Amino acid sequence: MSSPHSAPPDLLFLSPTVISGEEDAEPYTADVLLSDGLIKAIGTLDGSTPQNIQRIDGRGCILCPGFVDLHAHSDLYLLTEPAHEAKISQGCTTEVVGQDGLSYVPVRNAKQSRAIRDQIAGWNGNPTDEECSTGGRLEGVGMFEWGGVKDYLDCLEKNRTATNVAFLVPQGNLRLLACGPYDTVASTSEIQDQVDLLRVAMSEGAVGMSSGLTYTPGMYASNSELAVLCKVLGEEYPGAFYAPHHRSYGKRAIESYGEMLDLAKETGCPVHLTHATLNFSENKGRAPELVRMIDETRSSGADISLDTYPYLPGCTTLASLLPSWASSGGPSDTLARLGDPEIRSKIQHAVEVKGCDGGHGIPTNWDEIQIGSTSHPDLASYSGRLLGPLAKELEAQPIDLFFDILVKDRLATSVIMHIGNEENVRVMMQHETHCSGSDAILHGKSLHPRAYGTFPRFIAHYARDLGLIPVPDMISHLTSRPAKRLGIYPHRGCIAKGSAADIVLFDPKTIQDMSTYEAPKTVAQGIRWVIVNGHVAMEEGALTGRRGGKTIRRRADGSVGTALEVKMSHASSVNGDSDVAPRSKEPLVNGNQHLSITA
Repeated sequence: MSSPHSAPPDLLFLSPTVISGEEDAEPYTADVLLSDGLIKAIGTLDGSTPQNIQRIDGRGCILCPGFVDLHAHSDLYLLTEPAHEAKISQGCTTEVVGQDGLSYVPVRNAKQSRAIRDQIAGWNGNPTDEECSTGGRLEGVGMFEWGGVKDYLDCLEKNRTATNVAFLVPQGNLRLLACGPYDTVASTSEIQDQVDLLRVAMSEGAVGMSSGLTYTPGMYASNSELAVLCKVLGEEYPGAFYAPHHRSYGKRAIESYGEMLDLAKETGCPVHLTHATLNFSENKGRAPELVRMIDETRSSGADISLDTYPYLPGCTTLASLLPSWASSGGPSDTLARLGDPEIRSKIQHAVEVKGCDGGHGIPTNWDEIQIGSTSHPDLASYSGRLLGPLAKELEAQPIDLFFDILVKDRLATSVIMHIGNEENVRVMMQHETHCSGSDAILHGKSLHPRAYGTFPRFIAHYARDLGLIPVPDMISHLTSRPAKRLGIYPHRGCIAKGSAADIVLFDPKTIQDMSTYEAPKTVAQGIRWVIVNGHVAMEEGALTGRRGGKTIRRRADGSVGTALEVKMSHASSVNGDSDVAPRSKEPLVNGNQHLSITA
């Protein structure tokens, strides 16, 4: 296997069915030549290409752009598990991290860094200081040595990631740095501090901002506070967008979506509604209502898009089910409250009887809560178990087991919530702005199947088997649409001469998500080759360990891409061509020879 820093090889794919990734793309058969990390040529190329170039027989398979994950939680996993099997094995070549308003930058001091590490350990794990220091397994990586967005992106670049990575500024971090971890009204100076922090983060390469408005401390922000940040984002950073995890996905979910749509109208900031699946039984059948709201907002001139994952259950941390007042002050204060019997009683009423903001306003049904990853060895056998039946087996009250797990695992437990509505999933998936977003937690033993199965499931289950969306159209949901949202199209998300060689070759008959709740780390079938910037990350279904990913950054002129792409963009603009990677004007070759793939 070649060095991670060596040049990508030249490759020639022979006679695959090419699906360009664009809206309404017509499949066609052609040879595709990759060279220097780009798509060099498309056409009848076998006879004119030197024989020493490796050839891959693509007959009967689909060649399309690499899939783009607009909602990823790989912030640490890219460094701690660099082969990145979960994403590469399903054809994902580009990810957007910094989601749900919490990530590892920006921070101003070690205390803030530690608080965030502890709070989202259930999402990403939390490597010990020993693991990160001299002699540890992560020695030399530079873990947690970052303070700002540039530091973090530079660390990813230095270590070479498996996928391309873009970053959203987490609004919860901004509020933590300006206001502390408390449920307080932000002062004028504290809001200005957040604005200044946002501007610095955007200048360092972030492509937008995220919020987690059911997670502390971001949830303590008022809509007027959010509006100030969105106005800055919309007015000063054209093309950037706001990706909110809004205030409730359960009770008053429609109203919570409405708040975010109003922000788009009031501030002019593009809004991307993340994991917009309308969960919980209270929202069954209400997806058409949400679609009408989105379309009305778009008709007023607002820029709205959305993503979903192709599953019913959701996934988060067990601690997120607590009422926000119980989490005020950060993890240490939360754990102290959990040791107070009187406060436990108040939490029990909020969680089980009244329904609290952490539980989306709905009393928690413990039979719907499946324990995911745990850190404490005594809890290992709990992974994969529903909390209600487990409590019965242990002859314990579910609320007591809930408290015991939180304390013993120091809030680091993840959970899978079986709360979805299939009808809503299908309606939202068919919206004209729909994009792919896995929302996958990759850390731990017991994962949500979407960690390994999101993109194959979109294609195999919803497109091929159910016929909900034709396969070529579904591929656009996974490629060109999210690439346009990021501002990296047509250089990515498109099969065209001069575009980046982010490529997936798969068998449309056998592609299948294989991950389950019982065996979540089972890789998908039918994906043969995955190429990232010309580097072979997967060859005939086997990971190579090659890491060809690059960081994708917003630049001062508003362009988005890698350093090389920005240079290309500048050069082409000087020559009167504004595209980073011009669309090929060559006619499609053998356009009448394509597979029947819409069934």
